[in-house]
Amino acid sequence: MKKLIPFLLLLVLILSACGNQTTEDEGSSKKEDSSAKMVTYQSENGPVKVPKHPQRVVVLSEFAGNVLNLGVNLVGVDQWAKSNPLFKDELKGVEKVSADNLEKIIELNPDLIIGLSKTKNIDQLKKIAPTVTFTYGKLGYLEKHREIGKLLNKEEKANQWIKDFKKRAQAAGKKIRSKIGEDATVSVIEGSGKQLYVFGDNWGRGTEIMYQEMKLNMPQKVKDMTSDKGYHAISPEVLPKYAGDYIIFSKKPDADPSFQKTDVYKNIPAVKNDHVFEIDARKYLNDPITLEYQLDVIKKAFLDK
Repeated sequence: MKKLIPFLLLLVLILSACGNQTTEDEGSSKKEDSSAKMVTYQSENGPVKVPKHPQRVVVLSEFAGNVLNLGVNLVGVDQWAKSNPLFKDELKGVEKVSADNLEKIIELNPDLIIGLSKTKNIDQLKKIAPTVTFTYGKLGYLEKHREIGKLLNKEEKANQWIKDFKKRAQAAGKKIRSKIGEDATVSVIEGSGKQLYVFGDNWGRGTEIMYQEMKLNMPQKVKDMTSDKGYHAISPEVLPKYAGDYIIFSKKPDADPSFQKTDVYKNIPAVKNDHVFEIDARKYLNDPITLEYQLDVIKKAFLDK
């Protein structure tokens, strides 16, 4: 028994030392994990400390589809994302928020906020969580997704999607040009009643896909009038001057269709030739989820008829 007691004491000391070492190792590991949680993102306004792996993101702009595509958790989005039918299932349980209701955003306890440079109350938002903003149109539509990927530590995933999407869109464009002719023109319009809009090559509604990737031709009149702002407002009466051989009509479900019953509209060659294809105007953005929808609609419109 006397020999057993010193052995037991030695065993206790060894176990105690091991336990202390484990605790120290765990503490060291926690410190390392803690220091690795924040990284510096080089935003257009300078460096911003952001979570390396954000878990509770609030989007106050057009980037909800980008974040969803990259598999990062959203806790709050603006009304435009909430009303997009393409996001309906993915945004179940995600709160609708706005920069005008800071209290609601605080309640969501975000660890990252993403917005546009024109988003309201940016200084106050920065006090709630790291906030990164982008200037609309400053980046190309695919470069924008790459930047969101960098911000969310998902750049490789973003690059993979970009490469695959460009390949598919360009292949479809080659088939479309072969079918409709290399010189055929395509215009994109939206609106109803007394006000219509035509769009350039970087204004959603499938414009990036058709003009940038597929290399379809924009009518010269549209090109001239959208070169500054990216879009141009017109009256239904002058639509024939802007209409291409084919028309993509971005149309809201509740839009006033009266101008489509006028002789001016009916006599447009694209209308007479049944070359008008409708796209849901609520799905107008250029995030990956919406782009996939638009690509599908464009392919079916030009190749499945």
